[in-house]
Amino acid sequence: MLGSPPSAILRGDREERRYEVSVVPSTLPTSNEAGLDLAARHLSAAKIAAFRALGLSIVQGRREGVYVHDLDGNTYIDCRSAGGVFDFGHRPRFAIDALTRALEEHGDLGDWLLPSAVRAEGAAALARVLPGDLRYTFFTPGGGEAVEVACKLARAVTRRPGIVAAEHGYHGHVGFALAMDEERDSKWFAPLVPGIAKVPFGDLAAVEGAVDDRTAAVCMETVPATAGYPVPPDGFWPGVRRLCDERGALLILDEVQSGLGRTGTVWACEHWDVEPDLLVTGKGLSGGVYPVSACCFGDRVDAFFGEDPIFHPSSFGGSELGAVVAAAVVDKVTEDGFLAHVQAMGDRFRAGFDELCARHPDVLVRNRGLGLMRALDTPSPEVCQRLVFHTIANGVLAIRANNRQETLLVMPPLVISADEVDAVLAGIGRAVAAATA
Repeated sequence: MLGSPPSAILRGDREERRYEVSVVPSTLPTSNEAGLDLAARHLSAAKIAAFRALGLSIVQGRREGVYVHDLDGNTYIDCRSAGGVFDFGHRPRFAIDALTRALEEHGDLGDWLLPSAVRAEGAAALARVLPGDLRYTFFTPGGGEAVEVACKLARAVTRRPGIVAAEHGYHGHVGFALAMDEERDSKWFAPLVPGIAKVPFGDLAAVEGAVDDRTAAVCMETVPATAGYPVPPDGFWPGVRRLCDERGALLILDEVQSGLGRTGTVWACEHWDVEPDLLVTGKGLSGGVYPVSACCFGDRVDAFFGEDPIFHPSSFGGSELGAVVAAAVVDKVTEDGFLAHVQAMGDRFRAGFDELCARHPDVLVRNRGLGLMRALDTPSPEVCQRLVFHTIANGVLAIRANNRQETLLVMPPLVISADEVDAVLAGIGRAVAAATA
């Protein structure tokens, strides 16, 4: 009740119940330590203890562009970007304006079940840049759910159960996605979705041996992110496309991290001129301000909706707010010079990392990637963990690949400037020297 004292009394017909009214603090913690204490009390004590044990004692505070400030006042160049959520930097003006406009004009999410012209406009914007004959979009709140939609559609369209995935891949933590993840991530949750076969990424012969007349789809990241951004041989993706066509399977490409300009093209599959049957996108589609992902497909897949038009109910799928932000993101990615900038900054990183690898072969074994997906291999997970610690200490927020823990991932916002690239290279250079000592 408004105006009630901290111990408020609510009377019902049969009994009197006493509720304690919590008092929300008027100010947030102002130090990392206080922020961690608050998180330990109300988010997860065990999780925060694990973070502290790893030396990760940063609590994010103010953010702007490529910069993240912690509660102690330290500043970092964000080279994690939440896996691509912040493709356009933190608090990008164009995305905030789009979301504000959507709130003012449309007011709420809209009903997922009812047709929506606003949702259709967002899908039309995506259709302008989708590969091949893909022109339909099923919006979801997160990438894992979009993968779920893609795999369900593949089984429904082909009437087959099997999914061929890549070893060391990552697609989320629900249903099909979890079954395709590393066993380390899924072992607690068995039994998992059956019918998943895993093959080494980039090994066309292995894919050929796995795809048969029971395979509904090959589902892989075009460039696997948590596997350390391995770039497949030139013939791999065209060969997978051919195998799917010959054997009646669908090709699902997960571009949640590699899409929307990250590799210097709108979609990573453009590097190999390959068109999937279903394409999954997300993270950067949000503009960093509103959660939205998408499963995109063409006529063959869309035909299934005639049999079951609401096969995947999703309370927050198809949000009109998300659709407006997604359309603004497409406009941003297709601006003149945007992709050329990504390519130029990627080349700048590659050259700088090649030089660091040559100077420090005992710490940096290899540099690889496409565009602004950059990876640095070290000799071991232990060396990489030291490198991560020193990298963060030198003002660069970067982590190692979860499924290839000897690899440091460098994934800055796509809007990073040349001077900021140089600052990252200098920071990692100091970190390598410190990790060597």
